[in-house]
Amino acid sequence: MKSEHPDFSRNVHCMFGLPFDAVTLEQAVASIRTAIARRTPCFFSTPNLNFLIAGQTNRAFRASVVHSDLSLVDGMPIVWLARLLRIPIAQRVAGSDVFEALRHSEGPVINVYFFGGPPGVGEQAARQINNEGKSMACVGFESPGYGSVEDMSNAETIAKINQSGADFLVVALGAAKGQAWIERNLKALEIPVVSHLGAVVNFVAGGVKRAPRWMQKTGLEWVWRIREEPALWKRYLSDGIGLVKLLAFTAIPLVYYKCLHRGSPTRTVEVWLECDNLSEPFVRLQGLDTLKSAGLLREHLADEYAHCEGLTVRLFDLSWIPSDLLGMFQMVEAHGQIPLRILVRNVTSCAMRQLKASGCNYEQEHVQ
Repeated sequence: MKSEHPDFSRNVHCMFGLPFDAVTLEQAVASIRTAIARRTPCFFSTPNLNFLIAGQTNRAFRASVVHSDLSLVDGMPIVWLARLLRIPIAQRVAGSDVFEALRHSEGPVINVYFFGGPPGVGEQAARQINNEGKSMACVGFESPGYGSVEDMSNAETIAKINQSGADFLVVALGAAKGQAWIERNLKALEIPVVSHLGAVVNFVAGGVKRAPRWMQKTGLEWVWRIREEPALWKRYLSDGIGLVKLLAFTAIPLVYYKCLHRGSPTRTVEVWLECDNLSEPFVRLQGLDTLKSAGLLREHLADEYAHCEGLTVRLFDLSWIPSDLLGMFQMVEAHGQIPLRILVRNVTSCAMRQLKASGCNYEQEHVQ
């Protein structure tokens, strides 16, 4: 069930159209355990470079990440891009690491259900977990084959998952199909925590080994994955070419624009937040320093959101838009409870490119 307002406490940043939560592994694990304890919905995604590249052209795939309650940085190239753009994302939080941390953490036993993977792999993963008898138990598994998302979404399948007593549903259908399956069935699922963790079931079953820690930290895990699963080389080649294009045509020009405007006057920079049913803005911030973090804006919006029938954001004289402000826009749009309208005046092509990449709709405001 969708909450009454977005979680404005999230420290979420938008990078190349996808949201990323600036959290540590420990914080991610704590959030998931809290969701399980409270039985509150938590759909978490683990976007890596493949997600980032695919999200540039696949709008439905990108939207599935935007709709997530938690979006973790699962890939060192994402961390490197964040450092290049000076986005405060300090570390990789891989989905496999989150699963292993939950599997071996202290606390109440977490009941997990595996949906997907090759025939027999889910059963082997379930046996492995249940033989350990630690902080996780497997209460069900299913390998639905290679049909369509619709074929895998029948009422019997959803009822079987719901009746299993699972706390955590691990989907493994391939990134695009898995995210689409979750989007289609999330409202019908009664499991508090849901995520697509494609490789986890193979890792747990023992059919595929994870790369050594040093390869994970240096961004060379892809070399190990190709060694373990040779068919992946095509995907990694495509992602590598996509990364080069992203650097050349988006990331490096963005860094250039930011450097170009770093010394420009900032006194006229303004951000207004307006409720469409109120005559005056409920927050009006001036000066670029106020935009270095969207924390203050999120606080104001959290206070007023329940009273808004529609939200209008006015951006004046911006040369670039901070990643956490874009992340806030994405949260409001993804929540979908009130319409969001973004008006821009005298902003650079760089700022408009950022808005376009984020997926947020905007309009030029013309002075009469």
